[in-house]
Amino acid sequence: MSWRISILDKSPVAVNETAADALARTLSLAKQAEALGFHRFWIAEHHNTAQLASPSPELLIAWILGQTKHIRVGSGGVMLQHYSPYKVAENFNVLASLAPGRVDLGVGKAPGGLPLSTRALQVGLHQDEKGDFADQLTQLNHWLTPSADEQDDSVKATPLPSAPAEKFLLGASVESALLAAKLGWNFVFAAHLNGDVNLLREVLETWRAHSALSVTVAVQAIVAPTQAQADALAEKVEVWGVELANGQRVTVASEEQAYAFARQAGSEPLRIARRAQSLIKGTAESVLDELETLHQTWGIDEFIIDTPVADGLARTQSLRLLAQAKFAGEVLA
Repeated sequence: MSWRISILDKSPVAVNETAADALARTLSLAKQAEALGFHRFWIAEHHNTAQLASPSPELLIAWILGQTKHIRVGSGGVMLQHYSPYKVAENFNVLASLAPGRVDLGVGKAPGGLPLSTRALQVGLHQDEKGDFADQLTQLNHWLTPSADEQDDSVKATPLPSAPAEKFLLGASVESALLAAKLGWNFVFAAHLNGDVNLLREVLETWRAHSALSVTVAVQAIVAPTQAQADALAEKVEVWGVELANGQRVTVASEEQAYAFARQAGSEPLRIARRAQSLIKGTAESVLDELETLHQTWGIDEFIIDTPVADGLARTQSLRLLAQAKFAGEVLA
């Protein structure tokens, strides 16, 4: 098994828990991930939801970096549409200066929340000055990679780290893959949000035709001691696709959120439908077999594992079982 596994964590808040409980578990998971052999630990960005405690991945990254030693830590991802590309570059240059060679900057196009939170985040921003997403990412790339011949009085996103953050674009389209390739960024196909096999094939073929960088895919996976236990946990996981008359297309976690998104956007929903699960579920051995098959079929070099389980014990057990099966002989420090 020549592929890597990494973790995407959303800091879910379980029933009868507080945000403090969820964030403490995120730190605990990061420490365990390091001890168990995972390659990266990424934090997602979600806004205005009581179920998730991670609206600011940069803050959690700094916290985790200070309490781990070698695992790469990053965002999965920063929702760039809400922020100044210059400020994002500054944030991640600070992080990369604090922990050289350990910081990942993952950037996403999605809003990470419903329209009302998007409006709140963008109050005072001049979106017309920022351009479209490709323009914003190009600006961010410029701030992260300053030219050597810039004048002393030119604007720079200081501090300039000795080992800049590794750059990743998260997406599920040919356009995103082409944009990442054009800018020399890594690309992560978001199969945890869109598991369409034909789309996966088209995007990965495009990526390989335009970039020599690794193939990385994010997947949802639940590991349990038995298949029945994994099936029971998976029954609670939903993924809904929303298409609006104004052209917006988003993925949300429930039918309620889907209609709320349309309401808040003030646009007629053209299509709201639950997507078929692309979730990998089972025992550690069966999940590893499925990941190995995906690796062999598509040439995937690294899997970013999203375990969509709110219960802390079940999520921790899932990641531990997966790591112990893949890295046989390694135990938690």
